[in-house]
Amino acid sequence: MQFGRYYEEFEVGAVYKHWPGKTVTEYDDHLFCLLTMNHHPLHLDAHYAAETTDFGKNVVVGNYVYSLLLGMSVPDVSGKAIANLEVESLKHVKPTFHGDTIYGETEVLGKTPSKSKDDRGVVHVETRGYKQDGTVVCVFRRKVMVPKRSYGEARGGEQPGRPEPAAG
Repeated sequence: MQFGRYYEEFEVGAVYKHWPGKTVTEYDDHLFCLLTMNHHPLHLDAHYAAETTDFGKNVVVGNYVYSLLLGMSVPDVSGKAIANLEVESLKHVKPTFHGDTIYGETEVLGKTPSKSKDDRGVVHVETRGYKQDGTVVCVFRRKVMVPKRSYGEARGGEQPGRPEPAAG
């Protein structure tokens, strides 16, 4: 099973559909809020959300949705990355609620070989996240430095650093 891609494997226009999706629970949302110290009542206080917001219920914190999509994309996009270089744009298009299932896909927008090192290049991608009904909730663009195959082969191939079991 492949984990990430080498530079040569990316094709402009290709779309990678990340699987499986993730159903967002209240626990997931609250834990992420507490870990990141985001105590906004829109995310944590059901009474506040019901009484004072247009949504009438808690909204999942957007950075959790972004983080979830970023993680979903790793096996297809950045699993072999040398570096994540930038997040160029991030848009929270529609709200996500507890119980929604998030799916993601990433499109390759472009790729540029490195000018300073011939064993790597930069891939420009857009990741889209959507709910179970197809509603797009989050879109972000980023640039990732990925190795060429020669870089990977020089460092141990598909599973660099993996030890072998000790003899019994």
